[in-house]
Amino acid sequence: MSYQMIGFLGLGLIGGSIAKTIRKKHPPIEIIANDPNAASLAMAHKEGIIRNRQALPLSAFGQCDLIFLCAPVGVNISYLRQLKDLIQADSIITDVSSVKGRIRKAVTEEGLSANFIGGHPMAGAELIGYEHAKDNLLENAYYLITHTDDIRSDRVREFSSFIKSLGAKIMLMDPREHDHATAAISHLPHIISASLVNFVQASDDDKNTLKAIASGGFRDITRISSSSPLMWEHICLANRDEILVLFEAYRRQLDQFRERIAAGDGEQIRRLFADAKEYRDSLPIRGKGALPDIYEFYCDLIDEIGGIASVASILSAGRISIRNIGIVHNREFSDGVLKLEFYDEDAMEQAMRLLVAHHYTIHRR
Repeated sequence: MSYQMIGFLGLGLIGGSIAKTIRKKHPPIEIIANDPNAASLAMAHKEGIIRNRQALPLSAFGQCDLIFLCAPVGVNISYLRQLKDLIQADSIITDVSSVKGRIRKAVTEEGLSANFIGGHPMAGAELIGYEHAKDNLLENAYYLITHTDDIRSDRVREFSSFIKSLGAKIMLMDPREHDHATAAISHLPHIISASLVNFVQASDDDKNTLKAIASGGFRDITRISSSSPLMWEHICLANRDEILVLFEAYRRQLDQFRERIAAGDGEQIRRLFADAKEYRDSLPIRGKGALPDIYEFYCDLIDEIGGIASVASILSAGRISIRNIGIVHNREFSDGVLKLEFYDEDAMEQAMRLLVAHHYTIHRR
């Protein structure tokens, strides 16, 4: 690779994860970064990920062969205006935003079309900040790349090859096609999740009954509501048109459920759920997407004193960290069941093998 020096403007979850992956995969590359959170820079420097311990003047990024813009969309656009007179003629600027139309327009206005390649790693987590960045976040994840004919094709190929070397799977897309797709599988689901959480909160009583029982499935389908509110403000404003189009289409989908339930039409209600189940079950098991991956399984509890402790001891002996553990209270399973969540796929797979070897029954959903 010809990239000798790479800069990051924004070192949160995504920027930090890409930087860590570059350090892991390409140790000789020099990396610098700026971030509003001084603690993130200090931590990344201490870990040997970036060269600078404190924020640098923006002029320092003019030396970079490749610059990742990893801030909210509006902030990234402001960086474009500042960088256009600083970068070298052959430097590449890329972003990691989940909205491309607005930044593409700004790139054109600033005369940077020959230097800009849009990027969007389809990987993330419900937690934010550099402290949660991982050097394997891109592994097996789709990385959407958008560009126009104003940039040389060999530069796009070089960038794509570099991203592929980080473990990601490349998909080239038109910017508008990208914004429609991400609105459907990422932006609208985050809005639905947040609105559901707000609805339950508003519907709760003074005893917080709903909050007390809001575990299991409710926590699973709303976990993405723990994402950055500021980031989602920027996304909703930047991709407003596509989101509103899909919002109306989703409203019609909800109306179908409402009409079938109101009519007492059991067969059609079942058909709507069956169609959803068929499509959901057809989704790839492996590979990452726009929403955070969940590494979890269910384990039947052996009927004995200290059953939970036994499971924890087995995993501890195998040096496997458990991210979350809970008892399933519903009757989907006939016996007592533990829900175990892990930080990554390797830990989950190893945990399953260990527990099966100790004669535990494992369930995946």
